Amino acid sequence: MLLNIIFYLFSFLVIWFGAGMVVASVDRISHKLNLSAFAISFFLLGILTSVPEISVGINSVIQNDPDIFIGNLIGGVVVIFLLVIPILAIWGKGIKLVHQMENKNLIFALLVIAAPTIFVLDGRVGFTEGLFSIILYSVLVYVVEKKKGLFEQVKDKIMDGNNHILEDLLKILGGVVTIFLASKFVVNGTIYFSQFFHISEFLLSLVVVSIGTNLPELSLVVRSLSMKKKEVAFGDYLGSAASNTLIFGALVLFSGGNVTTSNHFLQTFIIVIGGLWMFYLFARSKNEISRKEGLILFGLYLFFLAVEVIFV
Repeated sequence: MLLNIIFYLFSFLVIWFGAGMVVASVDRISHKLNLSAFAISFFLLGILTSVPEISVGINSVIQNDPDIFIGNLIGGVVVIFLLVIPILAIWGKGIKLVHQMENKNLIFALLVIAAPTIFVLDGRVGFTEGLFSIILYSVLVYVVEKKKGLFEQVKDKIMDGNNHILEDLLKILGGVVTIFLASKFVVNGTIYFSQFFHISEFLLSLVVVSIGTNLPELSLVVRSLSMKKKEVAFGDYLGSAASNTLIFGALVLFSGGNVTTSNHFLQTFIIVIGGLWMFYLFARSKNEISRKEGLILFGLYLFFLAVEVIFV
């Protein structure tokens, strides 16, 4: 048992290492191409910091355990908005959310992020919901990219040559492969521990695996605190959370467009939607989260953990 726990935790450390390779390489590429920090953090870091979620999701579908990817992706939203950002606000005595989105676009982004939670409410997700999740993310990309013109910038700057990004691209590939291999052990470990402790794979993924697969986002917290930065590149977190909707839709389709979960989901739905709404109310006027607001959001995270354990 002890050996299984050690190996399980080690798998998450390997994911952290692989994700670090990916994030560092993307950061270097963005500087070499001199691209918008928000655009890079929203699109590229948003997708690539979600590589652990993608890898765990693919392996869970292969193992025919969709509860793992559903719990992990929805839990990831909780971790980002009720744990990661609040920790920064509490220890940083307030943080400023640096982003360049209009209020209506921010609302739409949060709705996209909430979509999987809404679709899973009845315990069944079909082809239509999976496809609609992908469409929602695609519309969000269009809305943001239309203003930033990121894809056009990337094409022009790569066509110019002399960027020497091949080495970083190879490191990204190496990081992705590392994460995928480690994720297989995470999925197997989750199945083992859920059976050993007689708890659902969904709950274990919602509470435990979601933290492990969001290690890239947590590492950004550590880096921000060590550098005493009060400004947070909100695109990192917003893009990562939004990409969970894309991953959710793709995995539902990959599962054959018919995914069911036996878990009672109402309490999770209420907390996720309530947490996103509360976050929006705190951030909408001054684009910052105070220490007091961070404590409230973190308190909601602790309430979330208590509720999930009670209803196990």
